[in-house]
Amino acid sequence: MSATGGRAVQIVKINDEESEHSFTLDIDALNSILDKPEVRDKPVCVIAVAGAFRKGKSFLLNFILRYLKSGGKEDWISSEEELAGFHWRGGSDRDTTGILMWSEVFPFRSKGKEVVVAIMDTQGSFDKNSTVRDCATIFALSLMTSSVLVYNLFNNIQEDDLQHLHYFTEYGRLALDDSGETPFQHLQFLVRDWQYAYEEPYGKEGGQNILNKQLKIEEKQHPELQALRTNLTSCFSTMSCFLLPHPGKHVATNPNFKGTLSDIDEEFLEHLQTFLPEILAPEKLVVKVLGGKGVKAKDLVTYFKSYMEIFKGNTMPEPKSMLEVTIEVNNLVSLASAKELYMASMESLCGGDRPYLNESVLDLEHTRILESAIQEFDARKKMGGEEFSTKYRDQLIKELEEAFQQFKAHNDSKNIFKAANTPITLFTIWAILYIISQMCSLIMLTPVSNLCNVLMWGIVITGMTWAYIKWGGEYAHIGSQIEEVTGWVWDNVFQVLLAKAAEQGTNYAVRKPSDNNNDDVFY
Repeated sequence: MSATGGRAVQIVKINDEESEHSFTLDIDALNSILDKPEVRDKPVCVIAVAGAFRKGKSFLLNFILRYLKSGGKEDWISSEEELAGFHWRGGSDRDTTGILMWSEVFPFRSKGKEVVVAIMDTQGSFDKNSTVRDCATIFALSLMTSSVLVYNLFNNIQEDDLQHLHYFTEYGRLALDDSGETPFQHLQFLVRDWQYAYEEPYGKEGGQNILNKQLKIEEKQHPELQALRTNLTSCFSTMSCFLLPHPGKHVATNPNFKGTLSDIDEEFLEHLQTFLPEILAPEKLVVKVLGGKGVKAKDLVTYFKSYMEIFKGNTMPEPKSMLEVTIEVNNLVSLASAKELYMASMESLCGGDRPYLNESVLDLEHTRILESAIQEFDARKKMGGEEFSTKYRDQLIKELEEAFQQFKAHNDSKNIFKAANTPITLFTIWAILYIISQMCSLIMLTPVSNLCNVLMWGIVITGMTWAYIKWGGEYAHIGSQIEEVTGWVWDNVFQVLLAKAAEQGTNYAVRKPSDNNNDDVFY
């Protein structure tokens, strides 16, 4: 089923027809969602739903879509339109494969900032076509890239549901030791079709009681189970649980059910209306954070690319390898952010059609903006410590110095005097030779006069050659050599003479009043 104004886009594809299953990231599809001009620079909240297959994940996501499209209004669920958005259907065979993301993100104002919300649907775990590695890879990608992971469970929180998180607790422990920050943000357990309402009521309070019971460490537990619970608690910033009733017999047994709200039990809808604002209300939105700073929508693409590289192998990567990739991409995003700041500032200063800027002023501004860019890089808390980030800091400085040379050349091209430097220099040399030639003719120094005439013709030919090269664009290397020579003559001869003349003029102007005063005293 589809919804107007957007569609589900597959961003991670799985090829499970071959003996060795492989995953492919659709970069273009991901960029079409997260790299739009109006979206790319905003902090992103990523809501992902993961869990076993055929347990109603896509069904739930379409309610999430309806809530987001309404802008979080209180009457968001009152519409009698059929449930639409992510494709879903009844039956026992899987429907969603890989990872899907809705083609639109939803803008909200949360805690005083403009943010966007992206939602992801994931392939269900443990169907007959998926290996354990397939399930773990999909779960890993959704957990590593989301700010809120809705862990969709059936009937209760079982021990094996917690065990599925065990692999990530080791990564979490390493990341925690490295940076001191919890690596994952919000884990939302959602227990569907809760059957024991007489023990714990539907909703948040009952769910939290069930979660606390499951995470409670007891003396009689095996040390491995105790360690799992300890690590889980330390790896997530927050964990919560919500208990949902069954949506009704009509939903579960009618193959023609199309998502009409009147066919869904009111009790289910009532509790769903309570649950969704818990994770989607503007004041409850969780921005994706890495390195102590919110992740922008465009940066999320970089994280996806890096994680996909490490999951390409035939086996699940070691937690240490996952941490190294996270450290690397964390530094790369910091570098990109600092470089973007520098480029934008320099572009507004001297780029495009901005007027020519004095070289000394440009150098000072470059130094100031460079320091700001380095501060932006350093401000992000980077995993891996100072030693690891030094390499990327040096790379940033090198790239910015190279960019500065380009800005400097662009700025120089706007200097009309510098652009005319070559013809002015050639004409000045020609004029000096002409004067010498005429003076030598008057005093009968014919050989010197003839030599000056030959040199004058050489200057004329050089000037015509330079003009032709500038007009035609050919033999640019010859034109560059002419400019280098004339530039050297201008800088080392004419400018020196002009500077000395200016100095002499200044000294004369200073001495003149002093001489007049002495004459008055003598008189």
